Parts: sequence; structure tokens; C-alpha cells
Amino acid sequence: MLSQRAGRVKPSATLAVDSKAKSMKAKGIDVINFGVGEPDFDTPEYVKEAAIKAIKDGFTKYTPVGGTDELKSAIIEKFSRDNNLNYKLENIIVSCGAKHSLYNISQALLSPGDEVIIPSPYWVSYPDQTLLNDGVPVFVDTFEEDDFMVNPDAIQSAITKKTKALILNYPSNPTGFTYSKEVLEKIGELALRHDFYIISDEVYEYFIYDDTRHISIASLNEEIKSKTIVVNALSKSHAMTGWRIGYAAGPTDIIKAMTSIQSQSTSNPTSIAQKAAVAALKGSHDFTNTMVKEFDKRRKILVEGINAIDGISCKMPKGAFYTFPNVSGIYGKRYGDKQIKSSFDLAMYLLDEANVAMVHGEAFGNDNHVRLSYAISSQDIMKALERIKSAIGNLS
Repeated sequence: MLSQRAGRVKPSATLAVDSKAKSMKAKGIDVINFGVGEPDFDTPEYVKEAAIKAIKDGFTKYTPVGGTDELKSAIIEKFSRDNNLNYKLENIIVSCGAKHSLYNISQALLSPGDEVIIPSPYWVSYPDQTLLNDGVPVFVDTFEEDDFMVNPDAIQSAITKKTKALILNYPSNPTGFTYSKEVLEKIGELALRHDFYIISDEVYEYFIYDDTRHISIASLNEEIKSKTIVVNALSKSHAMTGWRIGYAAGPTDIIKAMTSIQSQSTSNPTSIAQKAAVAALKGSHDFTNTMVKEFDKRRKILVEGINAIDGISCKMPKGAFYTFPNVSGIYGKRYGDKQIKSSFDLAMYLLDEANVAMVHGEAFGNDNHVRLSYAISSQDIMKALERIKSAIGNLS
């Protein structure tokens, strides 16, 4: 018999959609996949070269559990340069991707019954990681008219004596929106007043458009910093999803606990990938800037095309590489003897009838929307938009 813990969680919805789309592709079907959030750029050559050099130099053994001092120092330099944050080696841990960093945080912080406030829509792993670590997810709705920024008053209403942490993700997966300094300040004040931690997932920090800028909540002041664990990774910024390098910065006692937990689970991240990460962090921002410029063009093409489809509307996202269009205007329409009643119904209809994959918003806590990643070529975006428009037009 499986554990109760195993029964609390479900497979990632983003990976489930990707799996079906890949299965269709394997059968020769021309599927355009908006499903998985992974840059379609290759890892920079100078990062690959650093990994190859590590192999040739024999840097293939165990490293310290929480990462090498060389990589931690490069992370410290990054925080100082990009976020105006000052940390020491004991404030940093390197893990096997940002998801692993987040899981370690839940392991280190949560006791049975502890509550974690999660703004909705949310990244799919936040609730399940909370449940896996005996915590209780407490969802606070955000709204399209507020650019999906959580209202501090709504957070205040959700706080109880059992509140242990709040998870922020900005720029957001799935919405593509981010937080203003004013809202971050109010959230920080709540954390100090009610003594809970802020888990700040900032993996999309460089993917910012127009006049928007990213502000790490930990940089607001030292008091807020003392209640914040910042999570980041190389996966998005340097197209290193498969290299599995994420990291966290926070109070010494929490980082020490995370390191002890990691020592009994995965041990150190891959030695070779750590050398590659050092090169990525110390290298030029040109690669990331090139990606962001290209994503900016795709963002505009996608949003303009979506808004030209009857029954669908989409606000222009400010960051990340996702759109989160509202598709509720299509609900109630039919194809044959089937009716579209939900985001899942629509996603399956478009995958089957238009060969376009996307993730239903219900997986992120908002059933009126779907998530489309524009980490695919402009040509594929335009082709997919034509297919979607045609398929929607066939509904009655």
C-alpha cells in the first residue's frame, strides 16, 4: 500500500500536456506546442565549453553538498550586481534546479499543519510541494483586472496563527505579470508584522518587457531580507533547463537546514553543471538580452493574434514568456455532441482538432484561462494562431 503522502499529489499538468503532444508528434502529427516553459534557444557555447573543460580536467567527483565555494561566490556576485543584495557563503545553497530548491525550503520550514499562502493562479508545483511536506496550501485569488497581483488585504485576511510562509512568483508563471514596488512593500510589512517567511521565486527576473523592472523583495530593507528566501536558477536565463542548477539565498539557519536535508537526499548538484553555472553567471548578459528581445517580439505577435479571435481576450504580459488568455467566452459552445465547459475541454479540443497544445488554466488554479508559452518560433506562433482561429470558428 502506498503512503498517504503519495496520494496527496498529482503529476505536473504541464508535463502531462507535453507528453501527449510529443506522443502525437511521434506518430507524425504536426503539433505546435505552447505547453512547456522552456526556452527554444540552445545553451551558450561558452557555458558548454566550461562543462567540457571540467570533464577534461577531471572535475567529475563529489563536491560540497550545497555547491562549490566558487559557484556560491559567483551567485553572491550576481545578487550584488543585479539585485543590490549582499550575502555570504553561508547564506547560499545550490540545488538540482529551482524546483529542488523550493522543495528543500518546504522540507526545512514546514511542520504538520503549517499553512502556506499561495496566490492563485500559481505555478503547479507549489501546492503539491506544500502537501508533500505536511503543510496546508491556502489559496488567495488574484484577478485579471489587477494584473494578477495579489491584494495585500487579501493576504491579511488569509493569515492565521498557523501561517508559516507566503510564496511569491514574479514575473509569474503562468500569467506573465509581475509586482510593483508598492505592493511588495506592503507584503513585506505583513511578513514582519505576522512573522512569516516570504519564499520569492524569481527565476524569470530577466524576462521583463516595456518599462517594467524587476525588484527583489529581499532588497527592500534588511528586516524584510531576514524573512525572505530568494530562489533562482540558470534554467531560463541561460537556456540550461537540463543542466539542473538552481539556488537559494536566505537566513543562515534555513540554508543550513536545507543543506542537511539535501545531504540525505540528492547530495551535491552535478559537478560539471556547477562549472558551467560559474561560466554562465560570470559571462556577458548578451545571450540573455538576445533571448528577451526575441521573446518580446513573439509576445506582441501572440497577444495581437489571440485578441483577434472571437471569444478570447488577453492582456499584454509584462514578463516571463507566457500569456494567460481568458477563454471563458467560449464556454457553452459545442463541437458535435460535445460541449466545452472548461479550460481542460478547450485545451483537449484544440490539441485534437487544431494540433495545438496548451495548458488548461485549471491546473494553475484559474479555470477561465489557458496558458500559452511563447518560447517557440514566431512562424509557429502565427501558424498556431491560424489553426486556433479556424478551430474556434467551427464551434457552434
